[in-house]
Amino acid sequence: MNNFVFQNPTKIYFGKNQLSHLKEEIKQFGNNVLLVYGSGSIKRIGLYDKVMSVLKEAGVNVSELSGVEPNPRHTTVNRGADICKKEHIDVLLAVGGGSTIDCTKAIAAAAFYDGDCWDLVKRKAPVTKALPILTVLTLAATGSEMDCGGVISNMDTHEKLGLVHPLLFPKVSFLDPENTFSVNAFQTACGSADILSHVFDCNYFTADDRMDMACRIQEEVIRTVVRYAPIAMKEPENYEARANLMWASTWALNGFLDNGISQAAVCHMMEHELSAFYDITHGLGLAILTPRWMEYILDEGTAPQLKRFGTRIFGVDESLSDMEGAKEAINRLSKFLYQDLNLQSRLSDLGIDDGHFAEMAQKACNGGIMKSIKDLTPNDVEAIFRMCL
Repeated sequence: MNNFVFQNPTKIYFGKNQLSHLKEEIKQFGNNVLLVYGSGSIKRIGLYDKVMSVLKEAGVNVSELSGVEPNPRHTTVNRGADICKKEHIDVLLAVGGGSTIDCTKAIAAAAFYDGDCWDLVKRKAPVTKALPILTVLTLAATGSEMDCGGVISNMDTHEKLGLVHPLLFPKVSFLDPENTFSVNAFQTACGSADILSHVFDCNYFTADDRMDMACRIQEEVIRTVVRYAPIAMKEPENYEARANLMWASTWALNGFLDNGISQAAVCHMMEHELSAFYDITHGLGLAILTPRWMEYILDEGTAPQLKRFGTRIFGVDESLSDMEGAKEAINRLSKFLYQDLNLQSRLSDLGIDDGHFAEMAQKACNGGIMKSIKDLTPNDVEAIFRMCL
């Protein structure tokens, strides 16, 4: 594996009633707070009132940005940045899932930029400074609560791109599994598919040499999702299931598991095109794409890693040949996603046809080649999209 440097500065408060520490933490960063949240679910579950009570006790001034979209828009980021400039915001507080946190990260950088935030996302302008960010997580999925990246959509240009910078690590994140009790079965399933894809894409399946210790930890994260996602769907207030999913989500993408690996996150890059053109749920797109990607890349070179996945996660018979074991691994994953998690299995089920596939494939590869366990050209990506219809 490659040499690497690992540093993650985010402080985590994990468990019940940890929101009590919000007062002491937020006061470190200033008196003017921008509270960022989505469509209002935090009000329905009473979390908004809890947060506001703590902020009132802290004596800070609170401005609000609500309505962050599931695929957060650059226009929403611009609105947030405008509030920051007008209200002299000192610190951002994101309360919600990954979309809210991603949006907040972009706002943190855009608050110091005199222009459209899309310039920062497209790297036409550098991130030079960012407001401090605190988060209160409500959905186990993206890992954005403990990493320095976010994904922003420009629906005018059909682009969904990442903004990554060390200044965008949250300072503090509050992870209370009880705040995910209200997440419905569909979103729980989609979030679980996203967690799996983070491990698959960023580090587990790779052409690079792999450290066995890292592989084993990755497999424990995967096994955790496979074990606890169905339980959380059936028993939404099962604390152990929600806690395990939440912590798996955080560790799947906080940088620890992908150290020493250099490759494209291929399924994520493909799914970003689906979301950019069709605004679908990210985890659902990944669930549809991932088994087809595995089928497409399967050959004598990739079979051993796919078989190991099957034997370690689903108990596939180790006596099978690499090729047969790999095929069975893909079958078991498909069953988990489409039967156990009850997710839709085809793009056509979502009303998607092949009208934009060629353009999407070019954008996913950025006109070149995506490097991973098996490199993909735009033609390869287009073929995988077609397998998903």
